[in-house]
Amino acid sequence: MTVSTTTLPRADDDWWRSAVVYQVYVRSFADSNGDGVGDLEGIRERLPYLRDLGVDALWLTPFYTSPMVDGGYDVADYRDVDEMFGTLADFDAMTTDAHALGLRIIVDLVPNHTSSAHRWFVDALAAGPGSPERARYLFADGKGAHGELPPNDWESIFGGPAWTRVADGQWYLHLFDPAQPDLNWRHPEVRAEFEDVLRFWLDRGVDGFRVDVAHGMIKAEGLPDVGFSTATTGQRQVDLLGRARLPYFDQDEVHEIYRAWRPILDSYPGGRMAVAEAWAETPQRLARYIGPDELHQAFSFDFLDATWSADSFRKVIDTALAEATVVGGPTTWVLSNHDKQRHVTRYGDGPDGLRRARAASLLMLALPGSAYLYQGEELGLPEVLDLPDELRQDPAFLRTGESRDGCRVPIPWSGELAPYGFGPAGSELSWLPAPATWRALSVDTQAGTPGSTLELYRAALRIRREHPALAADAGEVTWSQTEPGVLAFSRSAGDTVLTCVVNLSAAPVAVDGYGPPVVASAPLTDQLLPVDAAAWFERR
Repeated sequence: MTVSTTTLPRADDDWWRSAVVYQVYVRSFADSNGDGVGDLEGIRERLPYLRDLGVDALWLTPFYTSPMVDGGYDVADYRDVDEMFGTLADFDAMTTDAHALGLRIIVDLVPNHTSSAHRWFVDALAAGPGSPERARYLFADGKGAHGELPPNDWESIFGGPAWTRVADGQWYLHLFDPAQPDLNWRHPEVRAEFEDVLRFWLDRGVDGFRVDVAHGMIKAEGLPDVGFSTATTGQRQVDLLGRARLPYFDQDEVHEIYRAWRPILDSYPGGRMAVAEAWAETPQRLARYIGPDELHQAFSFDFLDATWSADSFRKVIDTALAEATVVGGPTTWVLSNHDKQRHVTRYGDGPDGLRRARAASLLMLALPGSAYLYQGEELGLPEVLDLPDELRQDPAFLRTGESRDGCRVPIPWSGELAPYGFGPAGSELSWLPAPATWRALSVDTQAGTPGSTLELYRAALRIRREHPALAADAGEVTWSQTEPGVLAFSRSAGDTVLTCVVNLSAAPVAVDGYGPPVVASAPLTDQLLPVDAAAWFERR
């Protein structure tokens, strides 16, 4: 079954330039059948909540057939739904309902690697060295007298060597888990396969793709050593996804892939798009992924990594806006996702972290470009830091002791006891347990409660959608002169001006010259903006 493109939301090919996209970690959003795992039907049932929140699109983490070694980022079949999440018919029904509500659907594409259970890799193991089947992946002979050493010194992002030896003596590359063998993107069959996968989901009505490890598909010719010393390998390539320009990241040839994909996206109506999860050594190199002949967006992870200081945010924002101007594309802001500790906790946890997270969200939503929200941030959820080790499922945990499970705990919907309405009435199952403190953070508890984080997001998203100064083509960011530790900028449309003020200093600041705020992350007293707070002010 294919979904008619006539069911798409408004015919705006540039919708993505200012969209607010809500990331759904499918396993942890809503469980429709009581098995403790979120699914597509659960998402479908909760679509009205997302419409009322005020987002424009949903990005779904992988729901494809998978052994789930890495939460679905180990794909065994790119054209089917894992039975854990439902069926293709469920996907079609969810997409149809989403479009009817004005919500677009972005799906995760995982092109750097497949699952070791993918038929291609199963065939490669059976076929042996030198076979056409192995040419689709990166197999190599080892070093040493008997090939007993890995082909080079590359490390897995999840810790340990990036190579695993098979029974016949050859080694295969996996930048992540051994169950995720890297594809050889210089092989024409690999390129043709993914172009067909794109068309498969576009034909079903998806509006875009988030490209996983978009900087990683091409490896340097000859697979040269990195040359890490023992002292530097502990950094695990500078960050989870590698910040330096390494032989396996951000190679120039990767752009050929996206130049082949763009005509496919452009051939479908309704503004189909793609956003890169790409890490690059400089903002200038990251900007190369964006343009009329490549991808539409790339995440600005520097914004996510900014420290809680006015100088840090100002530098990141100015750099991102300058690069966006050069490439003619929108900035893409994000504060949390399924790979990073939730920003409530990054900013200090507890009341301090929540105050700062609320202020940072208003800062992000006032900026031009698009914003990506991670499920549960609209509830002010913190990272769950005390999960029992035996319940953690992140493959990186077994190899490094580091875990991303704490940001993947199912979100609370209602009720007095965990799992807080995650499943149908009476269901007590949840693949990860929610803490008792989350009862006060549930959707039902916060909905309609003045001052709650949920109502703050709803108000900010409504104003962002309706206010002319926050439209996609509204005026550029104009910074105001402020006292140290305070950020203030304006955007305008005609005679209408909206100013965002963020207080990152150690004392309340006077904002009496702005008038009453249209939305604020904390109450103002005598026109003083509290510490760790943000507010929007309108002037006509």
